[in-house]
Amino acid sequence: MAAKTANVTARIQPDIKKQAEEILERLGIPVSVFIDMAYRQVIMRDGVPFSLNIPDKLITRDIITATEFDTVMRTGLEQAKSDDSISVDEAFNQLKTEI
Repeated sequence: MAAKTANVTARIQPDIKKQAEEILERLGIPVSVFIDMAYRQVIMRDGVPFSLNIPDKLITRDIITATEFDTVMRTGLEQAKSDDSISVDEAFNQLKTEI
């Protein structure tokens, strides 16, 4: 006899859904299989299977020292001079993952 199944419905932002599904597709994992895996991990770990910590503060100019700021600026200048850069879209994608 086949195992019974249940539906899961969730509302998420379209761009988040698209990005995640593109990654899962590259991995060859159907969304339904990924959801099943995530649920099994919750059961196995008796909780969320990853950290839900929120950083105290994002690193901004007002919380770093003048020396730290100078180091960041020097590094940026060196990267610009050596053409070691990424596109604006890639930079924003990296920021989104860090926030």
